Amino acid sequence: MTMPVYPPKPSPGDRVAVVSPGAGLPGLFPRPFELGLERLRKEYGLEPVEYPATRRMGSTPRERADDVHAAFADPDVKAVFTSIGGDDQITVLPLLDRELIRANPKPFFGVSDNTNLLAFLYGTGIVGYHGGTVMTSLGRPGAMNPVTAESLRAALFTPGPYELRPAERFNDIERDWADPATFDAEPQSRPGAGWTWVNADRVVEGRAWGGCLEIVGWLLMADREVPRDLSVFDGGVLFLETSEELPGGEEVFRTLRNMGERGLLGRFSALLMGRPKTWSFEKPNSPGEAERYAAGQREAVLRAMRVYAPDTTIVFDVDLGHTDPQVVMPYGGTVRVDGPARRITVTY
Repeated sequence: MTMPVYPPKPSPGDRVAVVSPGAGLPGLFPRPFELGLERLRKEYGLEPVEYPATRRMGSTPRERADDVHAAFADPDVKAVFTSIGGDDQITVLPLLDRELIRANPKPFFGVSDNTNLLAFLYGTGIVGYHGGTVMTSLGRPGAMNPVTAESLRAALFTPGPYELRPAERFNDIERDWADPATFDAEPQSRPGAGWTWVNADRVVEGRAWGGCLEIVGWLLMADREVPRDLSVFDGGVLFLETSEELPGGEEVFRTLRNMGERGLLGRFSALLMGRPKTWSFEKPNSPGEAERYAAGQREAVLRAMRVYAPDTTIVFDVDLGHTDPQVVMPYGGTVRVDGPARRITVTY
């Protein structure tokens, strides 16, 4: 197991790859995708380069793996962005050429199903970036969220420490991408209540690992991209978040319980738990239902941690997942969790 190193950062004017190693949703919803590409050009000064399967729904795992290989192998491409997530990227992992990617390290940006590739990069020795998908972060209606935009800019161009702060306002209610009116105004938001700290009596600094909880569970079930030697996680920072599928509290507890039985939870010195998404088109929760869902998830996390890692520092409602804004987490990079000062600093 090689501890990850940070790949070289791009500069304004560079070409960056845009791939869909999960789902080719740009083909179904071109509006947020095109908006995201435009912002890459105009707001970040980068030139996006699409690959054959980027807009193609139903592409094979081999076709998607070929796009990933081509993006990393091209010396003129300086970073790799994903369009969005999906639900079967795990089938791409066995097809990836680890040596090719290790020989051509580049910043890789993605969330959700892209937890698969982020975990792959961690095991390959490359720091990845959990955040920054084209259709969601960059293609947000109205304008990019300033918190998201600032974090992404720092992760792209500025090495060194970056302090995260609780979002003053947030949103997790989606609007229909197929409706042009969706993009006429920014999403409505509501006040945030800050972070909630548990066991905040120490300072923890370590490498970050985790991602979307459902995908982490799948990786464990498939026995992929989780190091055999769990000591690589000792003293590290685990970060987790849940998706728009809104897994119930009992499912969250069971996944964490099984991670505890695997010996994972007790290895980490801190857990950053992303603000849970509480609304979806399939489950359009009322404000009261959303509040109860979030409270149920928090209790599920605490229930598992009390058994398997009772002394771990925990921070709830960090804006690192499927809600808006979305900060970028360095996957495999250094994260400092300062409990007494109530501060979180990541190193990009």
